[in-house]
Amino acid sequence: MPGWRGMTFSLYGKLAKTNWIAMKRLRATPFALLLAAAFIHPAHADYDAGVAAYQTGDYAAALEEWRAPAEAGEAAAQLAVGSLYIHGEGVAQDFAEAVKWWRKAAAQEHAGAQYQLGLAHEHGWGVAADMAAAIDWYSRAAGLGHASAQYTLGLIHAKGRGVEPDAAKAVAWYRQAADQGFAEAEYNLGVLYFKGEGVESDYAEAARLYQSAADKGSIDAQNNLAGMYAFGLGLEQDFILAYMWSTLALAEDAENAADNRARIAQRMTEKQIAKAERLAADWRPAE
Repeated sequence: MPGWRGMTFSLYGKLAKTNWIAMKRLRATPFALLLAAAFIHPAHADYDAGVAAYQTGDYAAALEEWRAPAEAGEAAAQLAVGSLYIHGEGVAQDFAEAVKWWRKAAAQEHAGAQYQLGLAHEHGWGVAADMAAAIDWYSRAAGLGHASAQYTLGLIHAKGRGVEPDAAKAVAWYRQAADQGFAEAEYNLGVLYFKGEGVESDYAEAARLYQSAADKGSIDAQNNLAGMYAFGLGLEQDFILAYMWSTLALAEDAENAADNRARIAQRMTEKQIAKAERLAADWRPAE
């Protein structure tokens, strides 16, 4: 790690652990998944009525609206019903029932349902835990362009979960998800470019990827981007922007952000710090 007048900076961060806490993530994103399903597989009026009910928190009504189209074979509704069962929303939680509905949608080449089946097989939700089966489902979804599945395969190959660790394969999968603007994939790909794992080291590309992910609100990317600006790695050294990004990372308790910002501040004037703080206060994540 390059030094800077004796200053040390925790720059690598960690590969994002999103899939290791997959149940927490799954709970945070069901409605987004449902909306995505509607765009990929055009849905009928009952489906739209279910979405409206779900938005208001009336999960029982959402289930009532979705069940008929799901039973009629509508893949988006099948995914939606499965999501209600996995969370126990409007119905008693039942992982096996969720898997049943996801299988129906997956059989129609619904990428979102295939991804959910990957999660189910990896973590043993309603089925026996089976990493090989999980990778197969993730691969099917990834082949249909599902960014979360592509990102997850990157994690699997980076960390060697059920396969031999292979940084080059991790790079390839992260790149596919990053090309779709998936922030966590951009961040992890940036880490690999920085470290030169699976790809030739390239600070400029690492900085570009961190910037893109940071703009979307990735806390780890913001933390690392601050380091890139502080050291002038892959971009022009700029303590004001380094301080700004450290401030944003600190607001979300990013690892070492407080120490990093304090060290950056030692090289700044009060006027520069005030400007950086205004930039941080005005910052908003990219749409």
